[in-house]
Parts: sequence; structure tokens; C-alpha cells
Amino acid sequence: MPIYEYACKACGHQMEAMQKMSDAPLSECPACGKPELEKLISAAGFRLKGGGWYETDFKSGAKKNVAESSPSSAPSACGGGGCGCAAK
Repeated sequence: MPIYEYACKACGHQMEAMQKMSDAPLSECPACGKPELEKLISAAGFRLKGGGWYETDFKSGAKKNVAESSPSSAPSACGGGGCGCAAK
């Protein structure tokens, strides 16, 4: 479900609201009560619900999640043969 940003033209209050794409835009400011609330144009934000559709899809065996691997234990592309250089 997308998260939209709003700003009131009357009082300057800013807020976020989680709404369906089919919902009508909010118009009344919760801070001042005036119908001056305007939807801002910004990067789309959304919440993903459910377990494991991203982190665990297409992973098997000893493959670790990206968030769990530390930079020191992660193999680099160069030196591991990943970059195509002769250093192996």
C-alpha cells in the first residue's frame, strides 16, 4: 500500500498517509482543520507485507541473507575472479 506525503498550504503542517491508490486524496488538514491539504510529489513509498517473498526467494542451502553478511566476510569481486582479472 503506498505511503503519500501531504503538506497544508495554510499552516505548513506536513504528514504521511498510507492509502490505497484508488482512495481520494486527503483534503482537510488535521492540524488546522482547513481544506488546504495538498499531496506532494515524492519518491513512492510502500510497505511490503508477508514473510520472505524477497529475502528468501531463489536462495537455497548455505546462501546467507544480504543483511546478515558482514563486509569482512563477503568476497570481493576482484580477487575472487568475479571481475575477470588475472588475480586469482
